[in-house]
Amino acid sequence: MTVQDQINQLREELRQHNYNYYVLDNPTISDFDFDVKLKQLQVLEEKHPEFYDASSPTLRVGGEVTKNFETIVHEHRMYSLDNSYSKEDLLDWESRIKKQVDGPVQYTCELKYDGASISLTYENGKLLRAVTRGDGFQGDNVTTNIKTIKSVPLQLKGDYPSKFDIRGEIVLPFDGFHKMNEARIEIGEEPYRNPRNTASGSLKLQDSAEVAKRPLECLLYNITGTNLNITTQFESLQKARVWGFKVPDAAKLANSIDEVLEFINYWDTHRHNLPYETDGVVIKVNSLYQQEELGYTAKAPRWAMAYKFKAEQVSTKLNEITYQVGRTGAITPVANLEPVELAGTTVKRASLHNADQIEKLDIRVGDEVFVEKGGEIIPKIIAVDLTKRPQDSQPTNYITRCPECETELVRTEGEAQHYCPNYNGCKPQIIGRIQHYISRKAMDIDGLGGETVTLLVNAGLISNYSDLYELTINDVLPLERMAQKSAENLINGIEASKQIPFERVLYALGIRYVGETVAKKLAKHYKSIQNIANASHDDLVNVDEIGVKIAESVLMFFASEENMLIIERLKRFGVQLEISAEKLANQTNKLEGLTFVVSGVFENVSRNELKKLIEDNGGKVSSSISSKTSYIVAGANMGPSKKEKAEKLNIELLSESEFLQKIQVK
Repeated sequence: MTVQDQINQLREELRQHNYNYYVLDNPTISDFDFDVKLKQLQVLEEKHPEFYDASSPTLRVGGEVTKNFETIVHEHRMYSLDNSYSKEDLLDWESRIKKQVDGPVQYTCELKYDGASISLTYENGKLLRAVTRGDGFQGDNVTTNIKTIKSVPLQLKGDYPSKFDIRGEIVLPFDGFHKMNEARIEIGEEPYRNPRNTASGSLKLQDSAEVAKRPLECLLYNITGTNLNITTQFESLQKARVWGFKVPDAAKLANSIDEVLEFINYWDTHRHNLPYETDGVVIKVNSLYQQEELGYTAKAPRWAMAYKFKAEQVSTKLNEITYQVGRTGAITPVANLEPVELAGTTVKRASLHNADQIEKLDIRVGDEVFVEKGGEIIPKIIAVDLTKRPQDSQPTNYITRCPECETELVRTEGEAQHYCPNYNGCKPQIIGRIQHYISRKAMDIDGLGGETVTLLVNAGLISNYSDLYELTINDVLPLERMAQKSAENLINGIEASKQIPFERVLYALGIRYVGETVAKKLAKHYKSIQNIANASHDDLVNVDEIGVKIAESVLMFFASEENMLIIERLKRFGVQLEISAEKLANQTNKLEGLTFVVSGVFENVSRNELKKLIEDNGGKVSSSISSKTSYIVAGANMGPSKKEKAEKLNIELLSESEFLQKIQVK
């Protein structure tokens, strides 16, 4: 046997033993024998570097140091999930689904593990990269750290696709977490607070050898890609197991919401026996074809729902109510609490939302209050223990002036919150707007974070986001913790933001009620900032999905002389304030005023590409057929009930080629 054959044989044996131990929980070799084989392989690899393999089991011990984690754009976006808390929520969700898809609907029920989300990309059976969720659009490259986790296969087995992403959670089992804490306490260190945060923090450790010491596991649940040869979610879980991934076996197929609820009720009790933290159940439409039919909202898939188990509750004392000012001037009252342990974290503060909530709860300083984690993430006060209220208790009087600038607060009719109207003179609003401008989904300025924005404003270097473009390296060097390289990165990041496309710039401006989706609609309709500034109220409300409230907010923003001066400065600095010529060249008004439903399987163009073509040519895409539908683009396997509804409403069906001919795409 040649040396290369010996190396390959040892690698294959060790991979199989890793799989048996960390994925199947069924070791077939002692730890000692495993270590002996691993040492043999290490010696051979050191002597023969020409046979290097990035997926070798010897590379799991770590040792690489990463100072700065590279930002990677997800090839397939990582969406959030909508949450539900009751049977009624699930029934509403089911009825929405059945209006949009034909035929019976099956569901895959999976436990929702509480860890750090990760996306693993495999190419030709080897781990190519591992990226954190980040903001869903992009995350951090943590491949060197993920390679140290034994349940993450570096080389797949069986008949796998040539390239795909697989999503999962990095978790820290309770046993391992407790052992880590025992070791920390023994050497006089503070114990870690909870497994989830410890797992998440582990991914960003600079030394991968330190990550290798932590008993992390990776539980996989979703495969994403093209030409995967998979038809259902349940099948994808089964195939992932065969390829070598650790996929929890609790997943179950359900034919109705009643069966889903049986699964939820069972695990609401039995989850306490699991080795990992769980906070709910994820229910997915099983058919991938039906998933594609249902599509996505701006934030979440329509075909999945997270059912959250009832949140843990504790009681503690309310010491003080303080008030925060947001970037739009909205005032948020905050309860400052006697510190209390809740779901593995120490809670000191909770949002009280607004004046109505304070009045509804009749909450007062000195009260004993019941706190829970809303969706087990954000602490909230749900009630007051009136039996423990002090006799000298006084009702809470909501503030009438801004806690930062003393301006008298206003509250518009129908609004829940009070606002500080001092738009240009209230420091938290100024800082908040600039922090929003530089954020990932907006201008995504590398090297500039929220704390640095505060330092820049407090130092008098900037007072609005257009001032960023006049900063020099010498301006920012004197700032706290700012070195030459950091200063250069910051200035380069600001310069690079001039290439950010118009719809994201529009979102970055921070116009009230103009989120990402509305910004895209306005940018697409008006093409430039000047056209939006010139639009009338009637023009705006006629734009798809723009209501009276948004229209009034847009008009108010552009009526401000100061805002218009800032926009003029942004123009001079070269920020993109109109759709690029290249993008405009791909857009027409051929389908303006027409609404399309896309249904079925297509040969030459994917469903998403068809939807984009409709929008790029001025049309609107709808998920369901109604009297407002102009055409249905019908592919193979279009459901019979949709055809029937189309006939009843006398809606014309276009084949794929007829549609492409309509917009003259060849």
